[in-house]
Amino acid sequence: MLNPILLLSAVLLLVFSPTHLPQGVTAFQAPSAAPAKSHKVTPEGQARAKKLYNVDCAVCHGDNGNGKTELATSMQLKLDDWTDPASLSGKTDEDLFKAIRNGKGEKMPAEAEGRAKDDEVWNMIAYIRNMSKGQPARPAEPAPVEAPAQPAPPAQ
Repeated sequence: MLNPILLLSAVLLLVFSPTHLPQGVTAFQAPSAAPAKSHKVTPEGQARAKKLYNVDCAVCHGDNGNGKTELATSMQLKLDDWTDPASLSGKTDEDLFKAIRNGKGEKMPAEAEGRAKDDEVWNMIAYIRNMSKGQPARPAEPAPVEAPAQPAPPAQ
């Protein structure tokens, strides 16, 4: 009974979040493409990014970005652990911008332009990347060890 309540709470939180939409803009507005211009990360922008992350992202990705939340587990989501520096190493900022702006299927809604300005999304990307600062990378998974072959018994 707890899992459906968590899912419903997350959806309601997303739909009725305190971020304000301009008049005539819905939370499900068509996503825009990533801008080609450079972006500026500021302390004020990081504070806003933290607030947006806590409202819109932490419910699934976790307060610290490890992706291990009750909701993610109940939805059978395997999310990257952003506290591990290796988890984002293969993703560009533009890749992350597109994922945030466009969403990922039905399980991750788009952060439409009316809900977060481009600068806010770029600051959120910097905020997410900072979650792994000072953390050691997870060691690589060891290769499975094969048991040595048993010699054949001597022929008689």
